[in-house]
Amino acid sequence: MQSNHACKESKNAKSAAAALRNSKINHCYESFSWDRKMRDLLPVTGASSFLSLLLLPRATDESQSKFYNKDDTLARAEAWIMSSQISGVPILPMNVQTEALLTKISGDMASSTVNMSSMGDLANMAAVSVYGFEDYHGVDIGVVRAIRIWYAPLAGELALEIKLQPGDTRLGFAISRTEEGFIYVSSVADESTPGVASTRSGLLELYRRARRASKLLVVSRVGDEKVLPWATSTGGDIRCFDTVSLSHRLSLHRHALRPVTLHFLMWERLPLAALLKGAGAARPTVQMIVLPPPSQDDEQREEDDDGGESDEAAFDGDGPEIVLTKDDSDDRSFRFQNIGLPDSWL
Repeated sequence: MQSNHACKESKNAKSAAAALRNSKINHCYESFSWDRKMRDLLPVTGASSFLSLLLLPRATDESQSKFYNKDDTLARAEAWIMSSQISGVPILPMNVQTEALLTKISGDMASSTVNMSSMGDLANMAAVSVYGFEDYHGVDIGVVRAIRIWYAPLAGELALEIKLQPGDTRLGFAISRTEEGFIYVSSVADESTPGVASTRSGLLELYRRARRASKLLVVSRVGDEKVLPWATSTGGDIRCFDTVSLSHRLSLHRHALRPVTLHFLMWERLPLAALLKGAGAARPTVQMIVLPPPSQDDEQREEDDDGGESDEAAFDGDGPEIVLTKDDSDDRSFRFQNIGLPDSWL
């Protein structure tokens, strides 16, 4: 009896082992409420907080038939991050990756195609920025190895709503652009300036805190639209947003009495009461991404950005004025903002 029982247990164990070898974990589908999640959880509905810059390899000449190698693109990515941090932009690098972009090639690059059967060719691909293939139609296809650098604000993004009133003559702040392509608030009207919207929103206090921390008050979004630099060309220029069209957009908000929400890259998490002290405005919405604090403060910004901050007369004739209507001859809400010239308030 014991022999039969042991034999039966042995057969059961073998059957279980065979079933275990043949078992599979099946896949399935789970519905996910994308629209609701993006509406309820994201700082801006339908827009991500992932920030990046795509760098194309630089061409060695105007014909753009030859390009610098991948190390040059990586070095430029690192230099851009370091230059941004020194300028006072509160960001941290998070990751770097290569991206393969398909394009047609001609000239010298067309003859330097990769032979997939050659291990030597594959090894040489490690450092090049552009290489080519010939498809079965005889067309020369090029693969451009771009570099994407991912970065994040030191302490997330802060959304500040600026509400307009019929008596507002200005928004009360000026914008400029860094050489790295970031838009920032370069000056804000103080409490003694009448008829400006920025003093009610907490923008002045936020601007003062940024200056005390030796950081720039960088605008990351206007409404739900990002206004950060996003790519570089093969010539090395940075694709970003111009201050003229952005100033025009903001000025139209004032004329239409429509509130505008500005998002800023933050360097620290601030209590809401600190921004709203004496402002008498609605509570701004704050969305934070928790990141480790920087190891040390960036270098002190030059005081030139803030020249004439408390002297309103300094802004009465500092550049060509754009008037939206013929009857609005006294309107000084919108002016061209040029780097190197005195600031002018919107």
